[in-house]
Amino acid sequence: MRQIVNTSNGGYEVLEVQEVPDLEPEPNEVIVKVKASGLNFADILARKGQYPDGPSKPCVMGYEVSGVVDSIGNQVDDEWLGKEVITFTRFKGHAEQVAVRESQLFEKPDRLSYAEAATLPVNYLTAHILITVMGSLQSYESILIHNVGGGVGIAALDIAQHIGATTYGTASKRKHNFLAERGLDYAIDYRNKDWYEELMDLTNEKGIELITDPLGGKEWKRSYKALRTTGRLGMFGISSASEGTSGGIGAIWSMLKTVVQMPFYHPLPLVSKNRGVFGVNLGHMWQEPEKAKIWMNEILKGVEEGWINPHVDATFQFEEAAEAHRYIEERKNIGKVILTP
Repeated sequence: MRQIVNTSNGGYEVLEVQEVPDLEPEPNEVIVKVKASGLNFADILARKGQYPDGPSKPCVMGYEVSGVVDSIGNQVDDEWLGKEVITFTRFKGHAEQVAVRESQLFEKPDRLSYAEAATLPVNYLTAHILITVMGSLQSYESILIHNVGGGVGIAALDIAQHIGATTYGTASKRKHNFLAERGLDYAIDYRNKDWYEELMDLTNEKGIELITDPLGGKEWKRSYKALRTTGRLGMFGISSASEGTSGGIGAIWSMLKTVVQMPFYHPLPLVSKNRGVFGVNLGHMWQEPEKAKIWMNEILKGVEEGWINPHVDATFQFEEAAEAHRYIEERKNIGKVILTP
């Protein structure tokens, strides 16, 4: 089989498609023949050496795939053989085959393509935890979705609309028409305007109840400042650390600079201001498979009911992995970017 290998930390040149032996299932595993694999910002940070949870190089990244169960171990239910599935992977998802436990499998909804199905495990699960599980968004509240045009942003918009909350989002101007058609109430052009000032003007200086922020650094301070009474800040990434770097020393320096700019939240101001802050990292939830299964089933129910509608912006073949990374880094995508064998 073929897989996309991060040969070292660095720019696009470190990505190579390599041939390795086909996988054989352990007794409690299944082998999934991959049809589509999600590309996430964590994969880009890992390529540059900015992702502390990433495996040592050389490595294969990728957290989510859709495909067909090709073979099974002798402890696995025979009914899985030949089924179209979605699954989480702890890395190694950017490959033609993945080996996973039966507990990690979910049947692919018929109405979704393989590419659309591959958006669910990371983007929609992250958004669900941010908004529903930990953010507790209510219909009478408002939400600011940073990078609303990205994969997690589109997922968050679907969920927030289903709840009935008022939606605000930051995105480049060229994405605003698409987002309006998706139902975003207020789009803020963060590239040409100060998003904080625009948001406060739109909310008559009241602020927002829930903010989902993948930016990191000094932006977390501004997001916290924009919270209304009983407001919550959900932090789930540090994409600002990646801007303008291609790997190596520059990438490490950029990460350190971003970390230094991050705020510290003391309990007393949180109490006095009636605000909350929390973080989400799917990579640190492998010890909670029962919860993940409940959450994924709720998402799949949303697909069945029609209010979860994944949007795939672009697909790239494995040999085009470098172009796919560049596409995301240049903020060209609206929704999900998918890799296909």
